Amino acid sequence: MKKGFLTLMLLFYGFGWLSAQYELVIDVNQVPYSKGKISAALYISADSFLKFDEVFASTSAKATEGKTRLVMTNIPSGNYAIALFHDKNDNDILDTNWMGIPKEKVAFSKAKMKLFGPPSFEDCTFGLTSDMIITIDL
Repeated sequence: MKKGFLTLMLLFYGFGWLSAQYELVIDVNQVPYSKGKISAALYISADSFLKFDEVFASTSAKATEGKTRLVMTNIPSGNYAIALFHDKNDNDILDTNWMGIPKEKVAFSKAKMKLFGPPSFEDCTFGLTSDMIITIDL
């Protein structure tokens, strides 16, 4: 009985690294003014990328001119991509024109908006294996 309990405890604690959770800090630079908020979404796959109903995690903070800091906690290790926008009118919606082009500033981890649309998930992907600070220019 003791041997089985010991084995079970070793499995729980021995493989604890598999379920490690990290803090992801997103420093958003070049915020033009302190109006509205900065909203960010974290994605885990190309299939879910930029789909509002398939966001892995999200956060937002009041916009601060110059730099705004966002924090996501309890994120497991893995490969991720971030999409964010400056919700200047604070309506929780990325406002677009009649062609679907954003009227509010958008930005991505490791990539910029392309001439005819957003970058791919692969262009934006970064690995998270410990607490991390990532900087994104708006």
